[in-house]
Amino acid sequence: MLLQLQDAGRRIGPRWLFRDASLTIRAGDRIGIVGPNGSGKTSLLSMIAGLDAPDEGKVQLQRHTRLGLLHQEIDPNLEHSVEHEARTALSGLEEIEEEMRALELSMAKSGEQGEAIRDEVAERYDALTTRFTHSGGFEQEARVARVLAGLGFDEEARHRPLSSFSGGWLMRVELAKLFLAQPQVMLLDEPTNHLDLPSIQWFEEELADFSGALLIVSHDRTFLRRHVRRVFDLDGYGRCAVYEGDYDTYLTQREERRTQLLAQKANQDRDIAQMERFVERFRAKATKAKQAQSRLKALEKIDRIEIEDDRTRTMRLRIPAPPRSGQQVVSLKDIHKSYGENQIYKGVDFNAQRGERVALAGPNGAGKSTLLRIIAGALAFDGGERKLGHDVQLAFFAQHQLDALDSDASILDELTRSAKHEDVPRLRGHLGAFLFSGDDVDKKIGVLSGGEKARVALAKLLLRPVNVLVLDEPTNHLDIGSCEILEQALSEYAGTLIFVSHDRTFINKLATRVIEVKYGVLEEFIGNYDDYVYRKKQADINTSVSQKASRENSKPSQTPSPAHTTQTGDVSQGESKQPTAKTAAKPATKGERKLERERRKSHDRTQRKIEKLELEIAEKESESEQLGWRLADPKIYGDPEQVAAIQSEQNDLKAGINQLYSEWERANDELTALADLNDSP
Repeated sequence: MLLQLQDAGRRIGPRWLFRDASLTIRAGDRIGIVGPNGSGKTSLLSMIAGLDAPDEGKVQLQRHTRLGLLHQEIDPNLEHSVEHEARTALSGLEEIEEEMRALELSMAKSGEQGEAIRDEVAERYDALTTRFTHSGGFEQEARVARVLAGLGFDEEARHRPLSSFSGGWLMRVELAKLFLAQPQVMLLDEPTNHLDLPSIQWFEEELADFSGALLIVSHDRTFLRRHVRRVFDLDGYGRCAVYEGDYDTYLTQREERRTQLLAQKANQDRDIAQMERFVERFRAKATKAKQAQSRLKALEKIDRIEIEDDRTRTMRLRIPAPPRSGQQVVSLKDIHKSYGENQIYKGVDFNAQRGERVALAGPNGAGKSTLLRIIAGALAFDGGERKLGHDVQLAFFAQHQLDALDSDASILDELTRSAKHEDVPRLRGHLGAFLFSGDDVDKKIGVLSGGEKARVALAKLLLRPVNVLVLDEPTNHLDIGSCEILEQALSEYAGTLIFVSHDRTFINKLATRVIEVKYGVLEEFIGNYDDYVYRKKQADINTSVSQKASRENSKPSQTPSPAHTTQTGDVSQGESKQPTAKTAAKPATKGERKLERERRKSHDRTQRKIEKLELEIAEKESESEQLGWRLADPKIYGDPEQVAAIQSEQNDLKAGINQLYSEWERANDELTALADLNDSP
């Protein structure tokens, strides 16, 4: 046993996230922690890691057991290098090494003075040397280089400051620290967030070789299916349960348990109803009052079974039926796009037909988001032609739209601002289709979870029927249940779908065609994600066989060096495993380094422009609010000219604010595209 939870509980204020949590963790365990958003998954990991104390029960850690927690956040403004940050995971080894050096000096001094080395000093030195050796201390330099190379950081990238990397690459730094620390228990909180598909594949290969225990919180169902052998379920009502078996077995057992709970609840509800009727009938009768009071007290002590409402479980997101478009939906011809001197596309073509579901795949930095924004008409291009088909009505969903929601507005108010006059009467029904019903529509945007905000943004996007949806990472922030609801809605959608996603299950459920975007080149694969991976592997095998035959024919007397690498697959034949995209976009020449510097300058200029726009928007909104207060003053209504002047000024301000928001959205689209390109060291 490495670690044990005993009847542990955690709460926020009066609400228990979970209670009576009991779990034994042993070497080799693969445990998935699942549950809806807000059920306490991250809190459970923090409690196990010792960052938070349980509110009841205890966490027992076996002596000398090392825990490693994958942190979701790293300061993006740090100026020290990637290698320096990665080496912080080896601080324990550095302390041992310092003590060893001190003991060596002490022993050398004793020898110079002709004194015998004390037994306790020699024993301590031997113990430290053994620990240092077994922990890989003498190979730490090579280990740091190997792990960082495996995660895609070349020599130049390892010495760049952390502030020059995007969030996805900072996550890789955290993964590097986790692997270097060699914990016996890894605590992984959404480990595939911000990783592209090749990086996820590399990460899964590393985990397959990990001999310790894994505790995983993830909404990536493919990841859970491949790695989890036991599931710890938090139901959102304070209850928790352990299910033996893989993720699919858990789903089956959970449904069986729900059926049992429904039966228990039905029995309990019947008993409660009988007791309540007895109390209501006899509490005023002297002969029965004592019995009525007794049953009333019993009612108060009942631990009532709570269970998710069937209406919520059966509710499905409904996307309005779109008008029929022409057969040819959108086409790009000979598209050119550059950022400064950095050329992304040089004459690419793209076509989508009515009813297709096209997924864009490929490594970060390859230009997927740039292409998606050009398709959506949200990003200008330098040359070529973009053409929409007959009666095409297109809507584009991007992550920055969540940030544009007004945190002080209610859900209903947020939609009302975007609705036409004739849409207002149906807004509540429309929000109900997006899982917001009753009083939910009056919730402030600021108190919503990331998944709820995503649903609000989708509701705004689909307020009017469209026949082409262009979606950039639509499952980000959604829990597993919400992902499944969105999948179901999109599978029933009658229009055309073009999307980018790192959720492999999502791609598998929806895609009819996968287009790999790889450094200015598009390659088409018919089918879903599994079909795409299979055909890529077959192509890699064929290429490998062809290259081997070519080498044997050209150099029959030579044996390839063990360190020789090929470009035929995700893993090199050398010492370290590396993603396919490891070096494809890294600057190797002086000209390429110049292009990368220009790209970073463009990114910084756009970021400054966004910050300036946000300040201007805030100032103008403050001015508009002040004018609103002036209009609310009854005294000014004696002067109609003053009222008209204020209203005119307010209208001008609103027009200016709308213009600034349009500029802000365009700048954010460009920044996102640049960030996608910068997602390469």
